[in-house]
Amino acid sequence: MLKKCLVTMTLLVGFSSVAQDLRFHQNRLIVKVNEGASLPHSELIESAKHFFKNTYIVRTQNLSQLERELKTDTSIASVNRDYYANREALPAAVDTEKVAPGFNKMSTSFNDPALRKLWAFKSPQEGGMGVLNAYENYDPSHSSEVIVAVVDTGVDYNHEDLKDVMWTNPGEIPGNGIDDDQNGYIDDIHGINTLVRDADGNATMDISDGHSHGTHVSGTIAAKQNNGVGIAGVASNVKIMGIRTVPNSSDETDVDVAEAFLYAAKNGARIINCSFGKSHNEGGMLVKDTIDHIGSEYGVLVVAAAGNSTQNIDTKLTYPASFESESLLVVASTSKWKRLSMFSNYGKKNVDVAAPGSGIYSTTPGNRYSNMSGTSMASPNTAGVAAELLSRNPNLNVYELKELLMRSVFKSRSYASKTSTGGLVDLGRAVTE
Repeated sequence: MLKKCLVTMTLLVGFSSVAQDLRFHQNRLIVKVNEGASLPHSELIESAKHFFKNTYIVRTQNLSQLERELKTDTSIASVNRDYYANREALPAAVDTEKVAPGFNKMSTSFNDPALRKLWAFKSPQEGGMGVLNAYENYDPSHSSEVIVAVVDTGVDYNHEDLKDVMWTNPGEIPGNGIDDDQNGYIDDIHGINTLVRDADGNATMDISDGHSHGTHVSGTIAAKQNNGVGIAGVASNVKIMGIRTVPNSSDETDVDVAEAFLYAAKNGARIINCSFGKSHNEGGMLVKDTIDHIGSEYGVLVVAAAGNSTQNIDTKLTYPASFESESLLVVASTSKWKRLSMFSNYGKKNVDVAAPGSGIYSTTPGNRYSNMSGTSMASPNTAGVAAELLSRNPNLNVYELKELLMRSVFKSRSYASKTSTGGLVDLGRAVTE
């Protein structure tokens, strides 16, 4: 405990000059009440949304005054502002192209024409995740469907390789302007958009991807296999729930992230891919508490990118990757040369596994395909492996799933000092265990 406190103090000193410049949402506060207490009444509270347990998100037009008022109330455990992550460039699409339909002759398991570009499907000895090995003589028709939430820049849900794997809310009637399933969201057919809110502060439903990052992530996990189109995703029986929470220039907020995670968990997602992060944490633990909550209450595993700053996140923390949680799996990036990508963060304590993330070929908007590089790409490769394992073993709980992913890695000296497991995610080995 003392060690952790010292690390926190170091961070506060290291970021003291930066903290003054951190931006926060001008109309939202994160409020925790004490055990057994209720959110106090105040004329300054415009509306309040209960997230979970004793945590509320409060909307106000006078943030500073309400903040002072709540901090003096004995029923309040904590009050925190909703900070932005800060703007930064997301991985960019390279060599974007269309892929002619057809059938490849490389594999007996997949007929998708661009399969040859998926080096992550190769054996671990060749730098990949053993995906081809895992599908040899396997009939996926007996597996269970797994919902994977992609919390990102949105998803092109009409993409030729994604339209058949999109999650569709069974309780919602499209376009009628009614919250048919009474889950708090109107017309959330394929997911929600926390970046665009209505007059009451509610998330809306357009998950279209204006960047390409989220569509690329989605294809890596779940592009339709064996359809003679484009590529194949890592997982065979998956539905993608699209949640637009990350702006095109990054800069997501804690409240938007937490709400995205809660929505995913409550609507059936068992795995959440989190290809984003920030280098500061302002004292609030909303995102960590949410990850813990959805793990214990809904059995959800959050798979998170380690970050692309070439730094040790055991000492120079980044979030959510550096949070300690039993339902969080953190992923570093590797290259086809069988070593850590030059940009990848690492950490013997805070990074769990490594996975292919350099030069990953996947779907981009408008029925196109391209390469991207980043731990943003390593995370969905791992999420795809997790989804496939859960699909074949639906009775695994979140902690067993995480343990299996970590136990079955392909160990290498290249990753021994960079991750807690010292190894590369290995679907081929995992399915045999």
